[in-house]
Amino acid sequence: MHHTGEMDVRACYTAISVASLLNILDFEITKGVGDYILRCQTYEGGIAGEPGSEAHGGYTFCGLATMILINEVHRLDLTSLIDWVAFRQGLECGFQGRTNKLVDGCYSFWQGGSLFLIQRLLSIAENQIKSLPMSIEQEQLSMEGNVDSAAFTVPKPDGSQRQIHYFENKDAGKGSATGLDFIRTTNGGPLFHSIALQQYILLCSQVLEGGFKDKPGKARDHYHSCYCLSGLSVSQYSFSKSADSPPPPNAVLGLYSNLLEPVHPLYNLVLDKYYKAHEFFSVMS
Repeated sequence: MHHTGEMDVRACYTAISVASLLNILDFEITKGVGDYILRCQTYEGGIAGEPGSEAHGGYTFCGLATMILINEVHRLDLTSLIDWVAFRQGLECGFQGRTNKLVDGCYSFWQGGSLFLIQRLLSIAENQIKSLPMSIEQEQLSMEGNVDSAAFTVPKPDGSQRQIHYFENKDAGKGSATGLDFIRTTNGGPLFHSIALQQYILLCSQVLEGGFKDKPGKARDHYHSCYCLSGLSVSQYSFSKSADSPPPPNAVLGLYSNLLEPVHPLYNLVLDKYYKAHEFFSVMS
């Protein structure tokens, strides 16, 4: 962001992610960025491109990833962000980019990727939930031992439900926010229906002649091919304990040969390419 220049969350993410990959991220680059992104988080929970605008899936990913990279993600309202992103997965199994909009294949990554990132931030969300006042009914149920205010259910690959506790990993999201540290461990299963998302990508967005599209009736293009494939990779690895560990067979729709290469969830780079870049620029610094 600068006077008369580009001024939205995409620009923040572009600058911060490149600086992070080049290993030149410092206070001068990050100064004021977190404050700006905080002003972009809307009443719905998602993040807009600029203050006062509507929450949007692409901007939400950019804002969330940026806050992780500058180690200020704890400042976001993660509980409302989780709600907003999770409810963007529609009946068609794909994700919509904004409230009351049609689903679009590219949001398989922008929204699915945001939830993939949040899997590693659940301890921060837990602390935020604990700080919220409980209703009289919730207090009564909690005293009776019938409810855990820091838990929720997520779908398993076999269709059953599994309860996730926010405090499964107390160290998630703390300490170093570098890309290397962020991919090492994850909390439990995905916060979205990963198999359903794979169905939308492969059955509704895939073009038999090659490439991917927004939705049936649209034409294929390179943009949607990129982000549908990235979203497919994210959904396939959403049950993996780390970004580069193979997922269980029932986490992959269809034949296991459908499994793609893992991508780094913060940079959307094939993981092998990220490792090479990290090694190179760590030596150069």
